[in-house]
Amino acid sequence: MLGKIRSGLGRTRNRIQHAVRQLSGDTTVPEALEALEEILYTADVGPYSQELLEKAETAFADGTLLNPQALQTWLQNELEVVVLDPGDPLLRKQEAGPTVILMTGVNGSGKTTSVAKLVFWLQSRGQSVLVAAGDTFRAAAVEQLSTWCERLNVPLIQGEKNGDPAAVAHDAAVAALSQNVDFLVFDTAGRLHTQKNLMAELDKISRVFNRKIPGAPHHSLLVLDATTGQNAVRQAKLFGECVPLTGVVLSKLDGTAKGGAVLAVGRETRLPVLFVGLGEGVNDWEIFQPKEFIQALLSPRS
Repeated sequence: MLGKIRSGLGRTRNRIQHAVRQLSGDTTVPEALEALEEILYTADVGPYSQELLEKAETAFADGTLLNPQALQTWLQNELEVVVLDPGDPLLRKQEAGPTVILMTGVNGSGKTTSVAKLVFWLQSRGQSVLVAAGDTFRAAAVEQLSTWCERLNVPLIQGEKNGDPAAVAHDAAVAALSQNVDFLVFDTAGRLHTQKNLMAELDKISRVFNRKIPGAPHHSLLVLDATTGQNAVRQAKLFGECVPLTGVVLSKLDGTAKGGAVLAVGRETRLPVLFVGLGEGVNDWEIFQPKEFIQALLSPRS
């Protein structure tokens, strides 16, 4: 995974490499703190940056940090505490019957592609999967999902155009039970997170699932576009008000210079980042490993 993450973080790493090299080189304390500030703000770590800077200054003052060269290891340890370890990100919640995964996120976040990557990952673990297209208002979204499902050879449940997404949830639950699949992945509509009907729609879908499959949805994942930086944190908070989220999928990590958004999401929401998307292919998908991510981010070598 480390090689893929290093490659995916290429744009972020290119922007902060000079500062990272300063931390490991012959430098003064003020220069090291300046380099630390450049790393944090350039990588878009967010408000936590100021807290870390103040903590580093205190550590130098009280002798916890003995020299500037110790700052890089100190920073890595501090950042590892911030981000939750996902462990096994998608444990089966049902001994019998389907485990239901609700996929949420705004239009353009990479949600539909992330659904395909998730399905491929589940298949690679020997799991059977059924997919449902809950975005009945966007024909293009259904078409894209249909194309992916054909490629992956998984069944897709669709509803009528502009129909009730909860009706699709009902049909999908019935199909998942009758086909005895391991996982049911439900792709929700990607409306803007500021729309007031989002909470009602997601709540209705959840209630329908729970009536047919007790405890469902078992996982509610939010797909966030890494290139949006701090706006991803705002989306996570707002979606969390609409549905109890269990984790985050960070897409398009390979296309951003704001890789620190991973840290910001973990710090501000206390949600684990479960997966990261590192390209357009279905296998460009990795379980998020905090230590490896931070090591790749702060490695002085390209």
